Amino acid sequence: MKPQSFLKGALIITLGGIAAKLLGAFYRIPLTNILGGEGMGIYQMVYPLYCLLLTVSATGIPSGLARLISQAEQKGGGASEGILKKSLLLFAAIGLAGSAAMFFIAPFMSAAQGEPAAVRAYRALAPSVFFVSVISCFRGYFQGKSNFYPTAFSEIAEQVVKIGLGLFFARAFRANVQTAVAYALFSVTVSELAACIFMAVLAAGERGKKPLFRIRSPRPRVFSLLRVTIPVTIAAGILPLSGILDSILIVNLVGAYAENATALYGLYSGGAATVVNLPVSICYGLAAASVPAVSALFSENRVAEGEDRILFALKCTLFVAFPAAFFLFAFPGQVASFLFPSVTGEEGAALASLVRALSFAALSLSGVQTLSACLTGRGKSKIAALSMTAAVALKILLEVFLLRVPQISVSGAAYASVACYFVALFVNLLYSIRERKTRLRAYGLFLKFLLMSAAAIGAALLPGRVHVLAALAVAGAVYLALAVLLHAFTGEELRAFARRKKHDHRHRIGV
Repeated sequence: MKPQSFLKGALIITLGGIAAKLLGAFYRIPLTNILGGEGMGIYQMVYPLYCLLLTVSATGIPSGLARLISQAEQKGGGASEGILKKSLLLFAAIGLAGSAAMFFIAPFMSAAQGEPAAVRAYRALAPSVFFVSVISCFRGYFQGKSNFYPTAFSEIAEQVVKIGLGLFFARAFRANVQTAVAYALFSVTVSELAACIFMAVLAAGERGKKPLFRIRSPRPRVFSLLRVTIPVTIAAGILPLSGILDSILIVNLVGAYAENATALYGLYSGGAATVVNLPVSICYGLAAASVPAVSALFSENRVAEGEDRILFALKCTLFVAFPAAFFLFAFPGQVASFLFPSVTGEEGAALASLVRALSFAALSLSGVQTLSACLTGRGKSKIAALSMTAAVALKILLEVFLLRVPQISVSGAAYASVACYFVALFVNLLYSIRERKTRLRAYGLFLKFLLMSAAAIGAALLPGRVHVLAALAVAGAVYLALAVLLHAFTGEELRAFARRKKHDHRHRIGV
């Protein structure tokens, strides 16, 4: 399959991710109706440990391997196949260790949570840690080859299998809630197994008559694989750990003066953060497509072109994230009531306040996501890990101070998060774009999209009094019109960055 262009790859990853997330969101509605409050409580109880193990065993693999594969593709000689085979051996072992850890820790975790029934749930979900580790290797392999279809299709396939089996098992065993939950979680394991088989079949057929796993090719050292994946894993693991600290700090510090501290934490993490993460999810495709695109240029020492590619990725991100952040800031109550109609009264007002307080995290976190991926492609993934670590440390310090103030309350966590992400964004920008003129162009993009977004939201204020969708339609129309009038993207820019790698290859050999 021919490599996709940067924009096409970003679009494929984005659409696949959005489709998978929407399917997952809608899945929770009928599942809740079947399992009820008790069942969903057990269902959700196992996910914190699961997410932490996934972060350790699988999170850094796709972007890290994408960089190594992209560099190997430039050199040729079948090195990319050797990287895949070595990575499968290494990370399958790590994933297996994660699955074993989840299986054997289950009794201790369920005892600490005061829910003995969670043991079966933990163990039903445990094998999926291994399968996700293997899937991540295949995704990194294909993304490094600038083929983004397997990642998108496998994400959707996971959700389809999980939904079909999950609802079937939940209904079949609904008479026994604990059994229904265990089997519903087992459907997640089956869905990961199905996606794993799907990716393996695609990879095995990658070389036609010579199956991939029968080819003798040079294999990298284990250290070279870990060197590119561990920093990415650390950077990705900082946020889950930060979320655990959030739950402790908010419930304890806010609970000192408010009786509904747990509910406020739920509104913050389950409501406002969910809304803000929607535009971040849309920008995810840009980050995924940036790694091989940037890595290919820097591996050939084409630094100026590589920084231009980083700037273009950042430009696309800001184009989406800026108006989203402004819209959430201007219409927090309307957005909250539209997405969460059951949350009303004081909780509804609190949710709206949190959406506004956290709104600009949609901008900063989207930018951090893209630039962290670009740093990985540039071979500076350690910088992304260090910048996020420092930013989260600042966030925790701010939370300790702000959450103690009753007038600020849980909004202090939102303010601290926004500050955290902007610090990480600034540091990542400094290290991903070193050329001064290119960085000044980046600052100009910030100003340009800020003014465009402000104008679009200003035009939507009056329609917003009618309905949030009317405001969204007007703001979108005005923003796109301004983008055309102010030449947000030039025709030459789009043509230059949409070229395929095949064209670049021909240019290098003198065709």
